[in-house]
Amino acid sequence: MITVEVRLYATLRKYQPEAELGEGVAFDLAEGTTVGEVVDRELGIPPREVKVIFVNGVSRKSDHLLADGDRVAIFPPVGGG
Repeated sequence: MITVEVRLYATLRKYQPEAELGEGVAFDLAEGTTVGEVVDRELGIPPREVKVIFVNGVSRKSDHLLADGDRVAIFPPVGGG
């Protein structure tokens, strides 16, 4: 098992209602779990709602394998002008 911390930002925070503003939620996962599996299975976020994923401050694709102690930040598309 591995433990990762996940933080959701902006409109994605609704998928982690138990998290206080600025705090992450720890997940215990099987080794070999990808970022995409966390987004889909653990959080239930539709892929179209995710724009950028950072693991330990580095932008990663959904097939990136997570390791024990990783910190994951997930951001939605941002509009504006």
